[in-house]
Amino acid sequence: MTEPTLQVTHPLREMATMFFRNYTAVFGLILLIAILIFTFIGPLVYQIDPFEMVWAPFTQPGQDEYLFGTDYLGRDILAAMMAGGQVSMAIGLAAAIISVVIGVTVGAFAGYYGGWVEEVLMRFTEFFQVLPTLLFSMVIVALFGASLVTVTFAIGIVSWTAVARVTRSEFLRIRELEYVTAARSGSAKDAYLIFRVILPNALPPIIVQANLMVGSAILFEAALSFLGLSDPNVMSWGQVIGSNRPYILDAGFAVAIPGFAIFLTVLAISLIGDGLNDALNPKLRQR
Repeated sequence: MTEPTLQVTHPLREMATMFFRNYTAVFGLILLIAILIFTFIGPLVYQIDPFEMVWAPFTQPGQDEYLFGTDYLGRDILAAMMAGGQVSMAIGLAAAIISVVIGVTVGAFAGYYGGWVEEVLMRFTEFFQVLPTLLFSMVIVALFGASLVTVTFAIGIVSWTAVARVTRSEFLRIRELEYVTAARSGSAKDAYLIFRVILPNALPPIIVQANLMVGSAILFEAALSFLGLSDPNVMSWGQVIGSNRPYILDAGFAVAIPGFAIFLTVLAISLIGDGLNDALNPKLRQR
């Protein structure tokens, strides 16, 4: 009589299974893939310069072979949406990376060392947390110029506090576990414990938070562009909204189309983040 074998599921496979069982998360993933194809593959097929004045201003969508119509200068909105999507997503991703690097560094050191280090770093975090984020980013852009790099750094610098708090809470929980205590008793250095032992096990909530921050960064960029605090020589969804906002009552479609694109992108990212939260959280997986 043979003994039954115990099948152990790999954690990544289990997470993937839980993620794809979440139909809303799968819908968000499909929607995001469609948006990425539109923005990155579309320009290879629809080769029109988004800054070129191709027809009369404010041509209605669908007229004269222009699917999304034209803006106040007669530029093709469809071409602007494709080119602008690349910039908006690049800003969102780059700003999220900056925020994660700052937040993880501050939160990791605060949670690992505790004591006066934690006190100083968390007071520093709270100082940034109470500042009006949009107003603070406006000040940074106004001081250093409305370039694409400045906008990206401004968004990243004002958005890291949530990651820091999540990282700190995970480090406070994990640093007292047995395998961390065993590694510490084996004369492991602090840098090794922080980045090789604790941080990999603290990544799930950080990944979820970073995913959601991409959508927040896209919204931040749109808000800055709407207020005229973005590079006018770089096409983005926010720039399309900002440049056409004086004519919103005469040609609302020129503002509504990029606004709807931002809504769909942030929705897709939020749904994916919710699915990742369910898949990466052991308690939610068991439930």
